[in-house]
Formats: sequence, structure tokens, C-alpha cells
Amino acid sequence: MNFEVLALILYFVAMLSIGIVFFLRSKSKTDKDYFLGGRKMGPWVTAMSAQASDMSAWLLMGLPGSVLAFGLGQAWIGIGLALGTALNWIFVAKRLRKFSQAANDSITLPQYLSNRFATKSKVLQIVSAIVFLVCFTLYVASAFVAGANVFTSIFNIEKGTAMLIFAAILICYTFLGGYKAVCWTDFFQGMLMIVAVLAVPIIIVCTVDLDTSLLDAAVTSNDGTVYKFVGDIFAASPTEIASGLAWGLGYFGMPHILVRFMSIEKPSMVKKSSIVAIVWVVLALLAVILIAVFGRMIIGDTLLAENAQSMVFVELSRKFFHPFIAGILLAAIIAASMSTADSQLLVASSSFTSDIYKPIMRKKASDKETLWVGRAIVLAVAVIAYFIASSKAEGAQAIMNLVENAWAGFGSAFGPVVILSLFWRRFTYKGALAGVIAGALTDVLWFIFLSGSTGIYELIPGFAVGMIAAVVATLIDKKPSEEVTAIFDKATAED
Repeated sequence: MNFEVLALILYFVAMLSIGIVFFLRSKSKTDKDYFLGGRKMGPWVTAMSAQASDMSAWLLMGLPGSVLAFGLGQAWIGIGLALGTALNWIFVAKRLRKFSQAANDSITLPQYLSNRFATKSKVLQIVSAIVFLVCFTLYVASAFVAGANVFTSIFNIEKGTAMLIFAAILICYTFLGGYKAVCWTDFFQGMLMIVAVLAVPIIIVCTVDLDTSLLDAAVTSNDGTVYKFVGDIFAASPTEIASGLAWGLGYFGMPHILVRFMSIEKPSMVKKSSIVAIVWVVLALLAVILIAVFGRMIIGDTLLAENAQSMVFVELSRKFFHPFIAGILLAAIIAASMSTADSQLLVASSSFTSDIYKPIMRKKASDKETLWVGRAIVLAVAVIAYFIASSKAEGAQAIMNLVENAWAGFGSAFGPVVILSLFWRRFTYKGALAGVIAGALTDVLWFIFLSGSTGIYELIPGFAVGMIAAVVATLIDKKPSEEVTAIFDKATAED
């Protein structure tokens, strides 16, 4: 019997069961229940689902593979993400929960940015929703690719078939259960991910006599690439360190993470959630860096010779655990992909229905109609993402490469605006609109024309220009009305 396959099948049955249970038990027919869980999510579920949706398969494949190949200088991205996570939970989470409710009980980020300024204009709301749909479709396509790669490794099936199975399972529980199903599946997937990444380095430390001298040996791959491990984390250039740390800025504009803050049952629960989330991300990032270092010493020469460094977690799991346990650990990679993709599907769907369909296309749409339109968008986005991911055309890979820059795009466009909307009473709608547009344009233009020559991650100039534009546009605009300042005062009354 193939115990790895058995473990994965049990895992998929569990995820589908959660979606079916929430579909059958759902008593509410409102879009707020489907897209935001009725603001009834507890602190543990909120924290674990936020971190699981944050960390995709990059956590278990991309980061450890990069550290294994090039050394600890690659860990600066992880440090930036840990700092960004902590700052987001400490300074943004509680305020956004209170502000989103004070701003006419907003259920999406674009809706919040409009309601926060008590405006009837839908320009910012529509622009934001379109950006969400485009970027999240590409993100989901990326998750399909990552999930399919693990499927083909374990099940030994054709990649297209693997991707279809992965997509079908993901669509089913997101389509049926909505936000609650996504959060609860992400909760269990987050638990699985942290157990998996901690189990591998712990078992290695307990059973293997590690030889650190092996880190100094350069390895040449089959294509002639020479990989030399750099053990000094400070050996990275100032530009690499700054770019790594800048990843943390992206958190302030990540819709699929910010929506978790909006859904927690009570603002008072944020403190407990923040502790859980910060501990989770620090342990997870530290563990995968150790996995990479240990992997370099144990199987690094084999993996690098074949340019298969991203498989270090997979191979170490198989080497040190029974096949059934290894199958459970490998399910963590699938969990990482699914927990990110399901959140992005739901946020893209909620943005379309709440920010375009209901206010523009069907103003009198009932809650039930909006709910089913949202489910249809989940399906539509997933289908488009599937064809992008499975396309063999030359342009498909170019599109997939742009997914890496979507993080910077979200951070540049929405990060400064979210921060200012929560902390600056004088902030205006025109300032928010200017910040989103300037941040997004700067990010795209810098990536196209200057990122290669400067080596500077486009999130840095994008975030800076977005912040400056938002502040300047606000200062030259007239002061906000009493209705707008009343929203700010109501949300901060208990601070």
C-alpha cells in the first residue's frame, strides 16, 4: 500500500467534509455571512487562518530552496515578513475591525475605503475591485501550479490531471462553505503546516550527527551552475537586506489578510489572535530556514546537482519519517497552496459582488442573489486561473512570473491608504484615491523600467510614492466633513 497516497486522500476528504458541513449547517443566507462569517470568528481561528492564507507553498518550497542554494542572506525576506506580520497585527488589526464596522459595516476592503469617507462615489471601490480580480486570478493560478507539482511527485500522474484534482477540491469547499469553511479549513491547514515544519528539524537534531563543514563545499549542478552556501546572514548587500525587509510593508495592503481582521468577533479578541499569529510565523520561518541548512548538509549535493533545491522539505520528510507520516507532512505543502488560494478566491468574489455587481449592476439584488453571484464568481475566477496555470503557451510563464510582483502591487496601492485611513483624522477620499493610483502606477513602472538596473524591490518606491501622494492630495483638498470625522471618532472612541 502507498501510505503517502493514503494520507493525502484522508486529508482531502477532511477538507471537503468541512465545506459540506458548513453548507448544510448554514442558517444565514446573507452575503456578510458568506464573505465575512457574520463577524463571528474566534481569536484562534482568525489567527491561524490569517497566517495560513498568508504563507503559500513558498514557505515550504521557495524559501528553503533558496536558502539551501545560496545561504542565509536569503533569510532577510523571512525576517521582513515576520516584522511585517507583527506590525500588522499590533497596529492595524484592532483598528481595522472597529473602523470597518463603524464605516457602515463594510465587508470588503474597497467598500471600507469608500464608506470610511462617507462618499457616494464608486470610483475607488470599482478600481480596487478590478485590481483585486486581476491580481487574485493570477495568484490562484500560481497556487494551482504549486499544488500540481506536489501531486505529480506523490501520485505519479500527469500534471494537467493533478491540477484538475487540486482545483476541484479547492473550488468545492470554497463554493459551498464560504468564509467560515475557508477559515476553518485554513485553521486546520495552519496547524498542519506548523507541525510539519517543526517536526522535520526536530527529528534531524535528535537523530543525525550533523557535519557543518559540508556547508563550505560548493556544488555544481548538471547545467554548470555553481552553488556556494554563504553562512553569514550579514553578507547580503544593503540592497538585498533592504529589499528583504521591505516585504513586510506588503502586509498593510494584503486584502486576504486584512479581511481576517474585519471578521473577528470582538476587537478585544485581537490581542490573543496577535500573539498566536506572531508566534506561528516566527516559529514557521525559523523552522524552514533550519530545514534548508540541515538539508544542505544532508542531501544538498544531490538536490543541487539536479536543480531540485525546492524539494528539500519533501525529500527530508521522506528520508526521516514513515511513508504515512511523510504523506501527512507533504500534505502541508498542499495545505499551504490551498489555504492561500481559497482566501484569494473568496476575496476576489466578495469584491466583485459587493463593489461592482450590487452597487452598479443590480442595486436591488437580494442577499440570496448576491450570495449565489458570489459563488458563481468563485467558480469563474478558479476556471480562468486553471487555464492560465495549465496553458503551455509562451506567454503563460510570463504571466505566472508577474504573480511574484502582485505582493508589491497590493502593498504599494493599498498599504499607505489603509494606514492613513486608520490613524489620520484629516485624511480624505481624494487622498485615498491619489494614494492607490500613485502607488500602483509607481510599482508597475519601477518594475518595468528600473528594478533590473537598480536591484531595488518595486514595493519600496511604490509604497513611498503612494504615501506621499495620499498625504499631499489630502493637504490640498478641503477638510473632511463632520460625517467623515464622526466615523473616525466613533471607531477610536475606546482607544
